[in-house]
Amino acid sequence: MMLIVRGSIVLTTLSGCSQYKSENVATIAKPQTAPMVFKNNFDNQARRNQGAWGGVYMTKKELAEPASNIVDVGSIPKMSEDGSMQKWLAKFEGSTQGKTGFFTINGKKLYDDSCAGCHMQKGEGAQGAGYYPPLANNSKMQSKYYIISVLINGLRGMPSFHRMMSDEQIAAVTQYVHSDLNSFTDTVTTANVAQLRHDFPPGSDPSE
Repeated sequence: MMLIVRGSIVLTTLSGCSQYKSENVATIAKPQTAPMVFKNNFDNQARRNQGAWGGVYMTKKELAEPASNIVDVGSIPKMSEDGSMQKWLAKFEGSTQGKTGFFTINGKKLYDDSCAGCHMQKGEGAQGAGYYPPLANNSKMQSKYYIISVLINGLRGMPSFHRMMSDEQIAAVTQYVHSDLNSFTDTVTTANVAQLRHDFPPGSDPSE
């Protein structure tokens, strides 16, 4: 770089951080001399150790030391051992052993866990940020097939329960809405649900 001082030309250079020789300066980790070898595509611990999950700031002295675990995943408790999960498992009668969705086949409990948040505890409906129609004392609930269809396919802002509930569960919550929240007396069976279930569930958009 050239600087002009009162008519004289002075040649000088500015030292960049890459030319700084101190052993204690923090720098972005450079490629290790040892090859990055992973046991398989899921060897996340090794990837963390070697900075594959983002830049790791280390001194040159630290870089020269043997590799160690930057993040010890072994200290993270498993979901099945997490005490705070137990109250939720009890609420949804669930398990952490590879199951998803709802587990109970009690119609009232299914309604309380999946419907009451919008349609209210007694099916009275609500208005506010949106409109949630009443399910109690509603003449549309006389048709069990109407209820089943809405549960399977969703309707406007209501999501589809096609993937989340079995035929038995949909039949149970339909029976609760049909008979307990109203006074209709048809019997709802899994065969009724199977009649309306199809191979092409709605998309993630509730309006589909």
